[in-house]
Amino acid sequence: MKQIFLVEDDKEIAKNLSLLLRAEGFAVTHAGTKGEAAELIGGQKFDLALVDISLPDGNGYAVCTEIREAQDIPVIFLTASGDEASVVTGLNMGADDYIIKPFRPRELIARIRAALRKSGRVSSAFEAGGLSVDTGSGIVKKNGGEVFLSALEYRLLLVFINNPESIITRERLLSELWDAAGEFVGDNTLTVYIKRLREKIEDDPGEPKIILTVRGMGYRLGRR
Repeated sequence: MKQIFLVEDDKEIAKNLSLLLRAEGFAVTHAGTKGEAAELIGGQKFDLALVDISLPDGNGYAVCTEIREAQDIPVIFLTASGDEASVVTGLNMGADDYIIKPFRPRELIARIRAALRKSGRVSSAFEAGGLSVDTGSGIVKKNGGEVFLSALEYRLLLVFINNPESIITRERLLSELWDAAGEFVGDNTLTVYIKRLREKIEDDPGEPKIILTVRGMGYRLGRR
């Protein structure tokens, strides 16, 4: 389980972010001030840090510097300021990315996973049942031959790959696809996409081994 270090002084934002991250399979350690962050960063190992630029006893730039001195992990700045100077300063301080509040939850999760992949902390390759997916290049192969997926089919597949231990409800999948498509995706449409994806990646779509149906609950990824 990947360890996320969240440095955010707004208690409500921190609570909601922690719930989101834990639902996505991350472990979260929260610090509300620069001082708390300094104490924690020396005693625990993390895989990525989310750091608010504005803190009550300092700023996120100083926290980023302390993190960089203690651990070699990606840092993503959370900022309410969209001005160019703040962004440039953050990146010059060594941040890997930044995201401006308010942000869409799925965008933040995507940025986190991208930063983890870039840092080598998450494998960019997935293999199961003759299917191989390189999430870095977006290339999907089945038994050695390239498989061409639509944007939504690929997004659907990524949801399963990124949540290998979870049962994923239809409601969750609908939310993911709606975010990716920018338009409404209905329940019947989801059934069609699941069917199409299975036809492209399963040896026998009628007896799937990669995307399994969990009756009354949703779907899950087959065991590798």
